[in-house]
Amino acid sequence: MAFSIGIEALVQSVILEDTLYKDEGLCVLGIFGKSAMQMGVLKESLINTLADKHIFSLFGGVEENNSENGSLIQAVYSQENRVLYLVLTSVYDNRQLLRACETLSMELGHSDAQDLWKGMDKQHCLHLLYLFSLCHVLILVQPNCAFDVTYDRLFRALDALRQKVLPLIRAAVKDTQVSKEWKLNCRPCPPRLLFVFQINGALKVPTGTDSAGTSDKPKKHSPRRRLQHALEDQIYRIFRKSRVLTNQSSNCLFSVPANQAFVYVVPGPAEDPLGALLGHLRSSCALREQDSNSSMTGPRRYQQIRRLARLPHTNVDYSGVSGQLVDCSLKDFLWQHIDLVLTKKGFDDSVGRNPQPSHFELPTYAKWVQVACKLHQVLIHNTEEDSAEFALKVQSQLKVLEGFLDADAKFSENRCQKALPLAHSAYQSNLPHNYTTTVHKNQLAQALRVYSQHARGVAFQRYALQLHEDCYKFWSNGHQLCEERSLTDQHCVHKFHLLPQPGEKPDMDHNPPVLHHNSRGRSTNACNCGRKQAPREDPFDIQSANYDFFLMVEDKCCAKLERVDFPVFEPSTQDPAPAPASACVEAPCPGSDGSAPPSQGEKLKDPQPATAASGSAAHSHTPVDCTGLSLALSLGQSTDSMGPYGEADGSDVSAKRPSLVDRQPSTVEYLPGMLHTGCPKGLLPKFSSWSLVKLGPAKSYNCHTGLEQPGFLPGSSFLLPWDLVIRSRSSEEDTGLAEPLDGGGSSWPAPNKSLVGKRGCTGGPGRGRRRDDVARAFVGFEYEDSRGRRFLSSGPDKIVKVLGPGGAKEPASRVLNTDMPLYVPSPAQGRGLKPHYAQLMRLYILVPDAPLEITLNPQVQPGALPCPVFHPERTELVLPADGLWVLRFPYSYQTERGPCYPPKENQPLSAYKVLRGILRAATVSPPPPQLLNC
Repeated sequence: MAFSIGIEALVQSVILEDTLYKDEGLCVLGIFGKSAMQMGVLKESLINTLADKHIFSLFGGVEENNSENGSLIQAVYSQENRVLYLVLTSVYDNRQLLRACETLSMELGHSDAQDLWKGMDKQHCLHLLYLFSLCHVLILVQPNCAFDVTYDRLFRALDALRQKVLPLIRAAVKDTQVSKEWKLNCRPCPPRLLFVFQINGALKVPTGTDSAGTSDKPKKHSPRRRLQHALEDQIYRIFRKSRVLTNQSSNCLFSVPANQAFVYVVPGPAEDPLGALLGHLRSSCALREQDSNSSMTGPRRYQQIRRLARLPHTNVDYSGVSGQLVDCSLKDFLWQHIDLVLTKKGFDDSVGRNPQPSHFELPTYAKWVQVACKLHQVLIHNTEEDSAEFALKVQSQLKVLEGFLDADAKFSENRCQKALPLAHSAYQSNLPHNYTTTVHKNQLAQALRVYSQHARGVAFQRYALQLHEDCYKFWSNGHQLCEERSLTDQHCVHKFHLLPQPGEKPDMDHNPPVLHHNSRGRSTNACNCGRKQAPREDPFDIQSANYDFFLMVEDKCCAKLERVDFPVFEPSTQDPAPAPASACVEAPCPGSDGSAPPSQGEKLKDPQPATAASGSAAHSHTPVDCTGLSLALSLGQSTDSMGPYGEADGSDVSAKRPSLVDRQPSTVEYLPGMLHTGCPKGLLPKFSSWSLVKLGPAKSYNCHTGLEQPGFLPGSSFLLPWDLVIRSRSSEEDTGLAEPLDGGGSSWPAPNKSLVGKRGCTGGPGRGRRRDDVARAFVGFEYEDSRGRRFLSSGPDKIVKVLGPGGAKEPASRVLNTDMPLYVPSPAQGRGLKPHYAQLMRLYILVPDAPLEITLNPQVQPGALPCPVFHPERTELVLPADGLWVLRFPYSYQTERGPCYPPKENQPLSAYKVLRGILRAATVSPPPPQLLNC
């Protein structure tokens, strides 16, 4: 067989041997090691030299036909020499290394690359164990002239692995036809390990005298031979120190000869490569005289040819110029060890006082193939079901290699294990008993920072994930705080708990406990009318914030006051469902001019307001037919179709009424949040977050004393005057009424005309009224902080201050013609660093007893864009004359997507505002005389 074949194909194929060689023994020679990036690889050239045939190309190398495992064994069988050569190529060879680098370039992470290299090392160790279990002689090839000390760790790993899998190998080869010693020791003999190095160009020494030139005495050995002796001493000392080699060779992984050379240094390439090749060809083709004159035939002729072929080509003599011994060739060096195997002498490499003889067996080719096939199935690749169990057990024993092969990973493991307790301590430092996700993440980041300062290596990521899991388990095991935040952006102080169902009582012993949310935050707020203050808990839902608290305080204060009820959701089923959040598309906020959104185009007003008699019950201003009309018409009546003091015919009402689709509000789905500009038409909330009540008639307010309510700062409870001009009837409007212009009390003068029969002009004294009268209304924007301190504002950044009699002097036009802030800094700040804010909670409107029409249209934007604009369920409300009205704003604002939190310290307050145009005044015509006489 003058070509190489894979070991798997070799053990599975049947090679017909010549009858001359069938019964003779077989020497198995294994070659492994490293190769450099150069032509003429040393490993393959050894086979060409020993077999005297051009088997491996100097440029192509070993054919990688089956390199799935990352390592490959090629076999070359020389029948005439009775030697089987096994060449192991692995990732330590240049071609396999390039292929591995191509695999690593496929965007693998650092840990994945480390796992890939570790897998290749394990497969390499299994192939080496296969060679050490089948070969008589092993050759370690090194592409330089320095011994790689990493082989010491590799051989110790192989020895430990062999001791682990020895019972498995015994069970696998117990049925083979080999000797008992082989079955017991799982190898034909303790293999002898030889070392072949290649000299570097820098170590070339010219022949002749010593390079130093300090001694005239000629050296007995050449520099290359002296290098070989030095390497032998170094290797033997290293292996003896690490106990890879002991006195008894049968207990070792391999042995080295005690009285023979086991290191050979291959000289570098000759300066004349053509002459070297011709000399090698001449020495190979030359026939000895005894060979040419021999006339023997048959087996004796074959035996003689074999003996001559084994003879060294160069005789050792002292023919050198300087008296040095002539160095032997590589073939002579190797054949002296092979000849001990073929002559069945074996290796006697044990040393010490009582050396024990080691077992030795020279198998035939058939017996060796039988054992090689079994070991191949167990160690490398299992092809039969009965050997699959052995292969799995062998793979489970590969953990013994991790501590020997991967020193970097072992160092990383130890380093990361030491860093893990430090990271745990950093996580648990200064922690409360219960804490939120934000605190958990911050502490975890601190723990990872400490961990990264101490941990190193490939195990960094794995132990970092373990740190994540450990910290999460610590947090979730009784230390997790409730993640619910109140509407004032404060966390619940309880640990993780469940909310009680309707009718269920809180239970602390339940796991997890059943509790109501509580942030331990308390504040003081006034009722709807502002005449009574009460403490309240920090709300966690919009109903308790804007409805339940004020309903509770209302029973003690303002339950009997006249009010305007806002329309709410009226279900038609037992289980109404909230509208999905996807149905509510937040619309952009209107401009800063405060104009109403396009969907609320019609101006709505109250129909025929009822007056509350003294001592009677309160009357509602809600229209009777609001539940039967559309959402737009249910909020009021159009000024174009019906006047506040008159009636309109049915044709006008039907002309202004919207279509049926827009009219009916939904009775099966309610709005989960509050009404704002982004809500779809036809949805109402289950309760109203706004309140509009009447404190009393206009005369109930005294401009000299202000509002007599608790909680106001001194001098800040005075409403701002709002002077409104009442326009008189023009002459064009009087043409159809035929009113006598005699200066009666029921007639108003025309513009630029004097009253008939009266002295003086229009503005003079007399019973007649002026052309333009001025009515005084009052307006007040009330702010309230969490401690119950209240004050009225005379501007976006100014508090009303009245120190003497006469009331407030600043006009209300400033606060009505600008965007008022929803939050302002409280004038009574505490000692803490956190600022306190006062929130706009009420709007006071005093409507005088005059022919005026004051329209209320509040719009609040509680945040920066794209925050929507909130408004009540009824817009464009016309306030009846002669009354002191109080509009209570919501305590909190929430959409169907979540709450709008109050501003934080670093957020500008200008984004939270009440849009201008909240009040609008207009002159109305007096009622006809016949209506007044009724």
